[in-house]
Amino acid sequence: MSLPHAPLPPLAALESACLDWQRDDTGESAPLSTRFDDVYFTRHDGRAETEHVFVQGNDLPRRLAAWQARRPFVIGETGFGTGLNMLCAWACFETYAPAAARLHLVSTERYPLTQDELARALGAWPDLAEKAQRLVHQWPEPVTGIHRLWLDERVTLDLHFGDAAERLALLEGGVDAWFLDGFAPSKNPEMWRPELFTAMAACSRPGATFATFTCAGVVKRGLAAAGFAWRKVPGFGRKREMLAGEIASPPTDTSRARTPWFRPPASPPPRHVAVIGAGIAGASTAAALARRGVAVTLIDRFDRAELGRTHLQGALYVKLAVETNLQSRAYLAGLLHSRRWLAELDPEQTLWRPCGVLQLALSEKEQMRHARFLENHPLPDSVVRGLGAEAASAAAGIRIDTSALDYPHAAWVRPLELCVKLAATPGVSFRRGEVVALTESEAGWTLTLADSERIVADQVVIATASEAARFAQTSELPLQPVRGQVSQLKLPAGAPALGRVVCAGGYVPPAADGVLNFGATFAPGETDMSEREADHAANLAELERGLPHFVAALRDAGTELSPERLTGRMGVRAASPDKSPYCGPVPDARAWREDYAALAKDATRVADVPGRYHPGLWLSAAHGSRGLASAPLCAELIASHLCDEPLPLEWPLVDHLHPGRRIIRDLIQGR
Repeated sequence: MSLPHAPLPPLAALESACLDWQRDDTGESAPLSTRFDDVYFTRHDGRAETEHVFVQGNDLPRRLAAWQARRPFVIGETGFGTGLNMLCAWACFETYAPAAARLHLVSTERYPLTQDELARALGAWPDLAEKAQRLVHQWPEPVTGIHRLWLDERVTLDLHFGDAAERLALLEGGVDAWFLDGFAPSKNPEMWRPELFTAMAACSRPGATFATFTCAGVVKRGLAAAGFAWRKVPGFGRKREMLAGEIASPPTDTSRARTPWFRPPASPPPRHVAVIGAGIAGASTAAALARRGVAVTLIDRFDRAELGRTHLQGALYVKLAVETNLQSRAYLAGLLHSRRWLAELDPEQTLWRPCGVLQLALSEKEQMRHARFLENHPLPDSVVRGLGAEAASAAAGIRIDTSALDYPHAAWVRPLELCVKLAATPGVSFRRGEVVALTESEAGWTLTLADSERIVADQVVIATASEAARFAQTSELPLQPVRGQVSQLKLPAGAPALGRVVCAGGYVPPAADGVLNFGATFAPGETDMSEREADHAANLAELERGLPHFVAALRDAGTELSPERLTGRMGVRAASPDKSPYCGPVPDARAWREDYAALAKDATRVADVPGRYHPGLWLSAAHGSRGLASAPLCAELIASHLCDEPLPLEWPLVDHLHPGRRIIRDLIQGR
């Protein structure tokens, strides 16, 4: 039994915008929505209207020029459309904001354009071409949820795909200025409803402004009811008036009323953060913080840069549940996030290949599960699709006798080399050593190393996999070590090649540098790092079970497949009891058990007490075998928390990943 969370809209592909390209009175074509019988903009004055209504209507030039806060200035929008408003806001920021300032854009969209339509629509303004190209290049799949894009080093865009009111009700973050856009209320009444204005008010910062092109009565009444003060101001062109205004005192956020333990106390953005652990969780967190101008000390017992070429490949993939649950939603968001993140981080693809992943159904039961999964998840084929044996064989480049789920956006990655690249991010300082103690101090935290050196930091992120619970503050976290061994085989010339990563009981990516990786074994509770011939034998057996024709082709090519011919790479992963990562602030476990003890008798008896934490102590761990899909998004989540930004996940998913979730669950279950 667990406490209820806010319902999330169904996980599905969104309908695309229905466009017709009409010629305006200048003879130029402009996009018109056939769904709403309204234009996105007029080509000859669309940008001027955006500048007048939204940029000047929110007084952005003056406000951005005066911006000195260490957090970003946040603009929220209720209809992304072609992205013109956001690009104009970006251009205004670039012109007026100080060099140290940052901008965070949040925009909702129920009917996203296709990538080609987006490029065509924004082609009307050559001076915005470079910005438009950045947007178009990262344009996400039309899947409900939050999609984070990095427009440049200082500007981030979060696209919230789905109904505007629903999306804003799930937003964790504060907005400084609103672009209240969308098709006219008379043509799109479903958007301009009371829930929208209520959600806007709930995630506004005190003094947040808004501007909108419409003066419709339903909008004025909705804004006033939600707490916004509005006034009529001169409109643009033939439209005599528009609305602008502000909200002085936003309502208290009640989204955590039933789960007060999940909200950490607010603190100013840190100047120096120590990250313990330089694996994928720690290195991606260090890089995410450094990109925001935070000085980072990254600490680990060994330096991965000393390893040289390891030939190790990991799979960027997910295995989603048949019935949609919070874990699957978090992992799918992570998969799509990591795909965009890798493309931005390494566009030359020296560290990864977007080859896709096939998940085989080796039994009738698994085939039935795949069929049910596809029925329950109407996602785009570009995200996941079902393939019969013939189509799976064509995708894999080798004969496969069973059906499969195909994830075209998945990939293989060189994990150790990726960690080295992340650790080299400007602003990250690597320190080789072992942290043996953490002590809270007036200056933040003091980290004591095994050689007695001490490092002082404002805040600390623990990202040491199965060893994350070794500190006094995290000792009560349930974490299980899981030993794994990957086998590596040097292939002869002429050996068959795979076209996809193939997963069944294990995984095998296409060979790189003439080396085939396959495995991995799964040994819960074990931490021994010695190489085992028995594990090589198990990996070989699993490879042949999943890909018998591939193994036969390897033998026909002269490949000797025996345990003694293999080399291994060993690692110890960490798993949580529910197999979801831990990501967030570290709770004071004993205080939680005291404050929320009544839950043991009645799960509805929620004490009105904010959760107590170890201030400034954060955790990213328990990523298990799917860390490439979860760790980069968790890094963004922690960095956004620390830097007072809108979060890249809906708050029910943020709560699902919270390190304190097991404490509450155990209390409710009487453990």
